[in-house]
Amino acid sequence: MAALIVQRCNTAARAVCKLYVASTGTNTSLLARTITTTSPVQIQNNNNGGKGKQLSSADVKKIPDSEVRKSVFISQSNDIYSNLALEDWIYRNFDFAHHHILMLWINSPTVVVGRHQNPFAEANVSALMRNGMELARRNSGGGAVYHDLGNLNCTFFTPRARYDRKYNLNLITRALYREYGISADISDRDDITVMGKKISGTAAKLGQPNAYHHCTLLVNSNKLHLGESLVKDNAEVISKATASVPSPIKNLTDVNRTVNIQQLLSAIGYEFLRTPATQLTDGGRDLLMKQLGFQLINPTEKWFPGISELRENFSSWDWRIGKTPKFSVQKSIQLKSEGADQQQHEMKVKVDVEKGIIQEISLLVPGQEPIPVVSNLVGKPYMEDCFHGILDAMKGASTENLKHAMGF
Repeated sequence: MAALIVQRCNTAARAVCKLYVASTGTNTSLLARTITTTSPVQIQNNNNGGKGKQLSSADVKKIPDSEVRKSVFISQSNDIYSNLALEDWIYRNFDFAHHHILMLWINSPTVVVGRHQNPFAEANVSALMRNGMELARRNSGGGAVYHDLGNLNCTFFTPRARYDRKYNLNLITRALYREYGISADISDRDDITVMGKKISGTAAKLGQPNAYHHCTLLVNSNKLHLGESLVKDNAEVISKATASVPSPIKNLTDVNRTVNIQQLLSAIGYEFLRTPATQLTDGGRDLLMKQLGFQLINPTEKWFPGISELRENFSSWDWRIGKTPKFSVQKSIQLKSEGADQQQHEMKVKVDVEKGIIQEISLLVPGQEPIPVVSNLVGKPYMEDCFHGILDAMKGASTENLKHAMGF
């Protein structure tokens, strides 16, 4: 069981370890957990800073599991931009040939879109900002997800040559069964499901020489906020960006009410540490004692030089919005003639957006070429509220004046 009591650290970390006693969330016991309080200097010494000889993929694959050590990094931040920066910093700077890392992190309420997604096709960005919720773009592909304090994020770092998302997903399902008796399945899309409903989505960043695979776990997320956050604006978005695939979801607490974030975090961490680097076998206590253990991590400049710049990039408008692939938004409006016949005229308002900036506004009339609209909004950042302002202005305009301007 993940409730294994660890009484000592490995030799390398013994000098800086401390015994941390925490409740598992159950009423039956307290668990003794060993947490390594890693210093900034140790973190820097664990990576190669991009220096040194880089092993070939063939050489990496020859490294026996007995020579690979594992660490579980637990981020002490709930800030999405700091955690994305930490993930990117580790990916850029560590040498994973002999050291595999699992990063566990939790964020305050946020909608996170994939690197190649259009946030306006996944959520109502204006509504998110009005409600004080963050919008973030990660460095990996995949679809849009909702994060809150009831959602656990897992990032598995390995060399590209050792990338194996099935290994990672199976490791999580093993932890769920070992700790809670929950039987989970892995779908063809590499989602983790329970009783046919999704509890985890998945995405990856594959580079050279490093790679990572990350996934979410819905523990007790606010499903009402999740649903509301991922409802896009009522307009047609025309885009070649990667679209999310909606799926019915389930919280783990819907299956087992005793599941909680901290106990699950420990269970997955221990499963990772007691499992050999490439084989889904149980190394038990003997393997656990050889690992580098759990390490509390602060994503700050003191610990990770250069991380502030990475965080600034992830939180910037240029990355979150400006990175959006070129798209168009359009919606039909109905106008009535001012004469006695009160005839209705249907047309569409279309807005073309590139790099998050409005490039052109036009009217689409059946059987006619697109008609450009002169507006001071051209050249300004696009938002849904802005689009609705354009629609309202069109609806409020005189039909006869519009027809005259169009040359009808």
